[in-house]
Amino acid sequence: MFGIVRPCRHRLGEKLTAQWMAHLCGLCLALRKDHGQFARVVTNYDGLLVSVLTEAQSERAGTGRRTAGPCPLRGMRTASVAHGEGARLAAAVSLVLASAKVRDHVDDGDGLLARRPVALAARRVAAGWDRAGARSGADVGFDTAVLVDAVDRQTGIEALAGPGTPVLTVTEPTETATAAAFAHTAVLAGRPHNAAPLAEAGRLFGRLAHLLDAVEDREADTASGAWNPLTATGTPLPEARRLADDAVHGIRLALAEVDWGSGPDGKGGGRLVHRLLVHELPRSVDRAFGAGTAAHGSHPYAPPGGPAGPGAPPPPRPPRRRGLLAGCAVWAGLACTCQLCCGSYHDPWSGEHKEGVCSRYDCSGCGDCCNCCECCNCCNCCGEDGGCDCGCDC
Repeated sequence: MFGIVRPCRHRLGEKLTAQWMAHLCGLCLALRKDHGQFARVVTNYDGLLVSVLTEAQSERAGTGRRTAGPCPLRGMRTASVAHGEGARLAAAVSLVLASAKVRDHVDDGDGLLARRPVALAARRVAAGWDRAGARSGADVGFDTAVLVDAVDRQTGIEALAGPGTPVLTVTEPTETATAAAFAHTAVLAGRPHNAAPLAEAGRLFGRLAHLLDAVEDREADTASGAWNPLTATGTPLPEARRLADDAVHGIRLALAEVDWGSGPDGKGGGRLVHRLLVHELPRSVDRAFGAGTAAHGSHPYAPPGGPAGPGAPPPPRPPRRRGLLAGCAVWAGLACTCQLCCGSYHDPWSGEHKEGVCSRYDCSGCGDCCNCCECCNCCNCCGEDGGCDCGCDC
């Protein structure tokens, strides 16, 4: 479940958390229904934003939901989940994103993918996901060729990039792809006038996602010799941070121009979008660049390279990364035991310690959960629905 938007359930509040989980489960089930069980491994946080945006612009309260049967990832409980065109568009985008990620791992020779037979099998899987994404996209009127073209152009741009190349030249294909996906939600929701501001929000979101991924992978890429946009272009971290902060600000301004619908509960569709893309994105930036503390104060940030001075302990070795197939096997085991949802576990691919979806970044008791409307300081975001109802422009 890769992605940069990982909201804290305590800050979301009970109602918005339920909406978020409805879209997460809806995306997973849409993938299973149209493309089989294995396709569910491409479920990711950023892809489901497409489903969230589609529903947020809808005027038909409640019609985009259905009751799903028991699932191990929900502790064998039933749930109200999102379905329809928004979930199918999210599935199409997620399949193409996952296909690109697999091919990237193959090109880098990560883990088992360094072996030719495994790499060939992975490329076949990626090609199948491309075709599946194209079918799902066509069903909702979205041409995934714009996504595939962006992935193809990315390879050529990276091959030509070097010191002095603007890093935004490298992020452009990602920006173009996410802009197209965000804009198409306006078409699905019957609000074509929203396409322009949503395209701008999507373009900046793609830029941000690419930058944060580069920042988070920079040290590991340096150690392994893998290509990294910041290292290749000589972009310093302060400049990357400035670009990320500018993207967050631009997303907020673009979303302020969107005409939202009544949403799933008839009380305003933009609340969850506002929560995710206005309040959570700055936290994602802080998390990637190490501002403040990780996981709400549990691990102070240390600069790359560890503490200096004689007798200082060496920096911890990065966890061993698994290849695609081995990681998928571990993921299946975690899914069957519900650890992905309700427990703690080590990431199947990177080996990093993570918390389940139901408990991730629980900030109860940390003292800052009600500071979530920093831009206007006038709303209670820890209320019943976690909303921001003060009427501010944030």
